[in-house]
Amino acid sequence: MSYNLKPFDIAISVSKIANINYFEFTESYYTIGDSHTFCEMLYVDKGKINVNAENFSGTISEGQVIVHRPDEVHSLECEEDTAPNVIIIGFECESEFLEPFSREAINLTSAQKKLLAEIMQEGMSVYPPPYDQPNIMSAKNTIYPFGADQLVKIRLEAFFISLIRSSQTPETNGPSADISTDGKIADIYRYISEHYKEKISLDNICFLFGTNKTSLCQSFKEAYGTTVLSYINKLRVKEAKVMLRESVYSVTEISENLGFNSIHYFCRLFKKETGQSPMEYMKSIKAKLNL
Repeated sequence: MSYNLKPFDIAISVSKIANINYFEFTESYYTIGDSHTFCEMLYVDKGKINVNAENFSGTISEGQVIVHRPDEVHSLECEEDTAPNVIIIGFECESEFLEPFSREAINLTSAQKKLLAEIMQEGMSVYPPPYDQPNIMSAKNTIYPFGADQLVKIRLEAFFISLIRSSQTPETNGPSADISTDGKIADIYRYISEHYKEKISLDNICFLFGTNKTSLCQSFKEAYGTTVLSYINKLRVKEAKVMLRESVYSVTEISENLGFNSIHYFCRLFKKETGQSPMEYMKSIKAKLNL
């Protein structure tokens, strides 16, 4: 029996990816006009942000996305009372089907948010952030799983195909999933255990796993007897002890490597958890070794 092999009809092709980042901007943060040789997608996970671009000028609100075309000059600005969480993905794609998304903000459906969350889960460990930007959540020095690059490409293409289809046939946006009923809490626990050194937050975890803070905090406490932040901090302090004993890094470097925004907060937390400051802990360890 013979078969006629049908080649793939490639509607959307993402050839390269420049960056995948989750930004937690501060109030009044802004950028000047900039452009790239590649496309840049902007999604607002929380709050709102003002965008000024060649094809669009206006406010992008929570749950909305816009795609800047190559060489399109654009800038963004946070209002004085707003500190938004924003996803930015830079990529190469020559498809003309993305053109409409540069002219207006699109509301994502629940399914599209889930696709975007999967892209972020896989992609933030693969693509490094631009470290000159404020308060960026992204993995550093991580050995990523087999096929991660290809999965990001496939999922990003699937995301854009979904956007194009829904622009032709609008879908209904449903509520966030309740993690207490769909078994995601174990996945969240595992994710935190693997990524606690990064600048992860409740907002970021909620986005990645399609939930809300109330459900996340309640379900995590019921399952593990502690809060999400307490668990993250205990893991960080435990790792800090190891790094202090290795005597390779300074206290400031340890604080930065473990995702703390402030060395002062790190030292206060360390003393709260251990009863000693980092330096006192080191002195006590050296004293025991000299006995």
